[in-house]
Amino acid sequence: MDQALSSVILVVVMFAMLYFFMIRPENKRKKDAQTLRDSLAVGDEVTSIGGITGTVCAVKENTVVIETGADRVRIELTKWAISSRNIQTAEPTR
Repeated sequence: MDQALSSVILVVVMFAMLYFFMIRPENKRKKDAQTLRDSLAVGDEVTSIGGITGTVCAVKENTVVIETGADRVRIELTKWAISSRNIQTAEPTR
C-alpha cells in the first residue's frame, strides 16, 4: 500500500513540475506577446519576426502598416508577425 501511494505522489509531483517549468511560462510569454500586439500605436518602433524594423504608420484590426528606412517604404504586416517593440533612444549630440 505504501509503495502505491508513493508512486501516485511521484506522478503528481512530476506533473506539477511540468506545469510550473514548461506550461505556465509558455502561457505567460503568449499573453505578453498578445498584450504587446494589442497595444501597438502609431509612432512605435517595431521589429517583425523576419527582422524587418520600422515605425508604425497605421493600426488596423488584424494588420499593422509600418514604414521602413529613409526611403519611406510602407509594408503591411499581420499583427502576429510583430515580435517586439524597440526602445527609442535619443539622438547623440555632436
